[in-house]
Amino acid sequence: MKGLVALLLTLACVLGCSGLTHAQKKKATPAPNDRQLWLSHLDKVARPVLSNLAEDKLKQNMPVVLSDRIDNKAGRAKVTYLEAFGRVMSGIGPWLNLEGGAREEVALRNQYRQWALKAVANAVNPQAKDYMQWQGGQPLVDASFFALGLVRCPWLWEHLEPAVQEQVVTALRSTRPTIPVYTNWILFSGMIEAFFCKYGLEYDPVRIEYAVREFKEHWYVGDGLYSDGMHFALDYYNSYVIQPYLVTIVEVVNQKNNLYKSYVPQLDKITKRYADIQERLIHTDGSFPVLGRSIVYRGGAFHHLADMALRRQLPENVKPEQVRGALTAVLKKTLEAPATYTKDGWLSIGLYGSQPNLAEFYITTGSLYLCATAFLPLGLPETDDFWAKPAAPWTAVKVWSGQDMPADHAVH
Repeated sequence: MKGLVALLLTLACVLGCSGLTHAQKKKATPAPNDRQLWLSHLDKVARPVLSNLAEDKLKQNMPVVLSDRIDNKAGRAKVTYLEAFGRVMSGIGPWLNLEGGAREEVALRNQYRQWALKAVANAVNPQAKDYMQWQGGQPLVDASFFALGLVRCPWLWEHLEPAVQEQVVTALRSTRPTIPVYTNWILFSGMIEAFFCKYGLEYDPVRIEYAVREFKEHWYVGDGLYSDGMHFALDYYNSYVIQPYLVTIVEVVNQKNNLYKSYVPQLDKITKRYADIQERLIHTDGSFPVLGRSIVYRGGAFHHLADMALRRQLPENVKPEQVRGALTAVLKKTLEAPATYTKDGWLSIGLYGSQPNLAEFYITTGSLYLCATAFLPLGLPETDDFWAKPAAPWTAVKVWSGQDMPADHAVH
C-alpha cells in the first residue's frame, strides 16, 4: 500500500511539474520584436506580388480591382501589374541590399532575392506572360518606382544576367517619349535618368535638371513643403513622391559630378523639417489625418519619414527609436485592420480595411502597394539605433500622456 501511494505521489508530481513547465514555456515564449513584426508585414504585403511574378503567373493570379470611378478601365487594368511590382521593389530594395542579420531573416531575404531576380527577368522579357506594359502615362510613374528600387538595391542590379540588364534598360528607355504632367510627374522622368546615371549608362541630364530646378526654384512654398506643380494641395505627395525622389536624384547626380552640391544644405533643411512634421502627424494609436488624394496608399503616406530614417538624416529632435515606435503603430493600424487583405492575400482598397469609396479614378489593386515604402528602415542592420534602442514615445504619445516638451515652430 505504501508503495502504491508513493507511486501515485510521484506520478502526481511528474504530471504537475510537467504542466507547470509547459505553462512556463508558453509564458516565456517571447513576443515578436519590432523588426520581426515589420518583416512579417513586409512578407505578407510583398509575397503575393514577387512570388507570382517570379513564376510568370502574376497576371494569372493577381485580382484586378478598379476604382468605381476609374477613368480608363482597359488601360488601367493593363498597368496594374507594373504598379504592384514597381512599388514593392521601391520599398523592399534597401532590405534586399542588406547583408547579415538573424538566421531566419537571412533565409527570408535570400528567398526574396531569388524571387526578385526572376521577377525582373519576367517583367522585362517580351516573351514572358508577365511582360509589363512600359509605354504610356501610368507606366512612366511605375517604371520610375522600379528604377528607384534598383537605385536603392545595387545588389539586385549587379546580380541580374547581362541580357536581363539590357532588357531593363530597353524597358526604361521606352518611357522617354511620354511627356510627364507638369506636377510631381517630372520627377518620374528624372528618377529613370538618375538610374541610368547611377549605373554608368547614357542618361539625359536635361530631364534631371528640369525636375530639380522646378522644385528648387519655383515650387518650394515654405516650412518644409513643396507644391505639387503650380498649385499647393494639403496631401501626402511631399512624402509619396516629391521629397524622397528629390533627395535620391540629387544624391545620385552629386555622386557623379557634384552638380547640385550647393543645393544640399537647403534641401537638407527642408527634408528635416518635413520629417519632423511627419512624425508629429502620427497619433498615439498609429492613425493619422485622412487628408488629400491617394490616401489608400496606407503607410506610404510616411515614405519620406521612413526614407529619412534609412538615411540616418532625421532632425536632432526626432530620435530613430521614436520613429520606429511611430511607424510600428502605423503598420499595425493600417495593415492589421479586418479586411485589409482579400482571402487570397492581396491588398484591398482602403486605409483601414476595405474602403473602396476612398479610391480616386486612377486607383487599382496595384496602386495600393506603395505602402511598401514604409518598410525602408529594414535596410538598416539590427544593430542600428533605429532597431537596437528601446522603443521611445513619439510626439503625440508624449503630449497626450501629459509630458512637457518644447513647442513646435515653423522653419524659414
